[in-house]
Amino acid sequence: PPPGTHPADAADAMQTAMATTLFHWTLHPWAIYAVVGLAIAYSTFRRRRRQTISAVFEPLIGARHAHGGIGRLIDILAIFATLFGSAASLGLGALQIGSGFHELNWKEKTGTGLLVLIIAVLTVAFVASAVSGVEKGIQWLSNTNMVLALFLAVFVFVAGPTIIVLDLLPTSIAAYFGNLAQLAGRTEATGGGDVAEWLGSWTVFYWAWWISWTPFVGMFIARISRGRTIRQFIGGVILVPSAVSLVWFAVFGGTAIHLQEAGELGGAVTQEAQLFGVLQQFPLATAMSLVVMILVGIFFVSGADAASIVMGTLSQKGVLEPARWVVVFWGVTTGAVAA
Repeated sequence: PPPGTHPADAADAMQTAMATTLFHWTLHPWAIYAVVGLAIAYSTFRRRRRQTISAVFEPLIGARHAHGGIGRLIDILAIFATLFGSAASLGLGALQIGSGFHELNWKEKTGTGLLVLIIAVLTVAFVASAVSGVEKGIQWLSNTNMVLALFLAVFVFVAGPTIIVLDLLPTSIAAYFGNLAQLAGRTEATGGGDVAEWLGSWTVFYWAWWISWTPFVGMFIARISRGRTIRQFIGGVILVPSAVSLVWFAVFGGTAIHLQEAGELGGAVTQEAQLFGVLQQFPLATAMSLVVMILVGIFFVSGADAASIVMGTLSQKGVLEPARWVVVFWGVTTGAVAA
């Protein structure tokens, strides 16, 4: 639990942990994406403006400035945010896949060379996917990812503490709404320096990460939402991912906490290795760990290829289909920054 909170027992600590996780991963980040995505979608498909971040500002700064230097500056900032946000995610994905090599005893030590090689392979994959376009490579990868994630979640749900996971779903929602004011208002004043350090590693880190992804996620969900009503858009963008995240964290978080309480989760020393540590407690551990590595790889490939297309769109004044060489350039640059 965060510093400054004093749970009465293990069950109370679990509720605090789940409430904090939902605060970081559900309504709040997707609301950020929805604001930007809706603005871009309305600006592009209803007002017939260019599909850029700068075009959204046209009512505020005027068409001349939106198409001039100020507009270019806005789009450049959006490109940099997307580039570094995607690179951070790609780096985290490489760390998790690298820890999988270690946990499966394929490699005794995961050094920088292996991590750079993983990033290089992922970069080649997402550049190839991005060049093939949204309707082909990206859609196929996303669908594959959904099937693998569902398979993994069902496996852990059935093999793990099923009743605890089911109990956690309503309990976590109640704990989240019950603690929302405290979660939103937590500062260093609630517990001293430990709280400031914790916030920097968790809440503020996520906050910065979500915002860095916002230009690209906002533009991407705007692009694939043409023809939807505003009500459908908001429901689809905020509620559906939040519900999926709730189930995902109840399954994996609840299982991990249960195993930790039973003293069966002591081997994994890094955050990236924890998921593999959980899977080691169940049958087919090696096969499931391999599924996780493939899943993580595809997740970051499907995110980075969408980011490459969005950066291409922003750097070519809002064209729906940016030139292939531009998409390749941004893809390679993202991989290089991650490495």
